[in-house]
Amino acid sequence: MTMAAFSIDGPEPFEHITVMASEVVQALSPKVGGLYVDATVGGGGHTEAILCASPETRVLAFDRDEDALSAAATRLAPFSDRVELIHASFDRLPQELAARSIVSIDGLIADLGVSTPQLDRAERGMSFRQAGPIDMRMDRRDDETALELIARLNQDELANIIYEFGEERASRRIARCIIQALERGELRSTVDLRRAVVRAVGPRRIGGVDPATRTFQALRIAVNGEMKQLDALLLAAGSIVAVEGVIAVISFHSLEDRRVKKALLNRGIWQRLSAKPLLASDHERADNPRSRSAKLRIARRIADEVVSDDECECEVDSEWPSGPESER
Repeated sequence: MTMAAFSIDGPEPFEHITVMASEVVQALSPKVGGLYVDATVGGGGHTEAILCASPETRVLAFDRDEDALSAAATRLAPFSDRVELIHASFDRLPQELAARSIVSIDGLIADLGVSTPQLDRAERGMSFRQAGPIDMRMDRRDDETALELIARLNQDELANIIYEFGEERASRRIARCIIQALERGELRSTVDLRRAVVRAVGPRRIGGVDPATRTFQALRIAVNGEMKQLDALLLAAGSIVAVEGVIAVISFHSLEDRRVKKALLNRGIWQRLSAKPLLASDHERADNPRSRSAKLRIARRIADEVVSDDECECEVDSEWPSGPESER
C-alpha cells in the first residue's frame, strides 16, 4: 500500500513517543541511497529519523496496525517519495520484498514495544486501566480476539499460555478463575478479566507491577502470535540484510530479548556492535517512563555461513529492569 491509502479518522490522534531514536540512527548509519526496513513503524519516529539522517535514503515501513499506519502517513508526508507504508506483519518481510524484486536491504530496525495508543485506548482491549472489549488484536483484520481465544482453550491450555508468555507462576490459579468467570458470564470486559486475575492472586502490586500485567501480556502475545513472528523476522534477517548491513532491535521484556540475543550471537552471520544491550539515556528515561525497560541490541551482517548453537557465544545480562511491558 502507498501512503495515499491511509488517512487519520476519529477524534483521537495516534501519539507515540519514539524510543532511542538517536541510538538507532547512529547504529544504522544510513547511507546515501540506502534501502532500510522499519519492521514496526508505529507513529513513524524511527523512519523519520532515518530519512532525515541521509538524503536519498529509502524506507519500507511495516505495521499491522492500521491506526499506526495512518499516523505514520501524516508524519512522513514530507518524505512521501522515499517511504512506502506496508500494511503487513513483519513475518511477511521476505514475501513483501520479493514482490518488489528486492534482494537485500542495508539495515533493519524493529521496535517490539506496544505503542502508547494501543495500550491507552480502551477499545483495543490491551489495558485493564479502562473497561474495554477483551480484544488485544494488533491487526483488527485477524479473526480471533483474546476473549475468543480464552473460550477456545481448556483450563490447562490457558494456564500454559499464561505461564509461557507471561512468566506467571500462579498461572494455574489464574486460568481456573478466568474460566470460572467465563462460564458464569462474568467475563465481558478487560476490567472483568483483571478482576478474575485478582481473585486468583490478590490485589497486591509486586515491584510496582499490577497483578494482572503478566496475564494481559501473555494473552496479547498469544493472540498476535508475537513470538512466532519475531522468530520468523530474526531468521529472515540473516539472509535479507546485506553484508555490512545492520540490524537493530528494541525489546521490552525478557521473552523478546532472549530470542534477539540468541539470534545475534550467531557469529557466522552477525558481529555484535556492543557487548551488552544499549539502554535509554537517563534523560529519555525521565521524559518517557516506558523507555525504562527498553533494550537495544545491534549487530552487523558479516557472512552467509550459519554457525550452530553450540558455537555461539554466551553472555549473562543484568536482570530485566522493570518486569512485563504491558502496564509499566
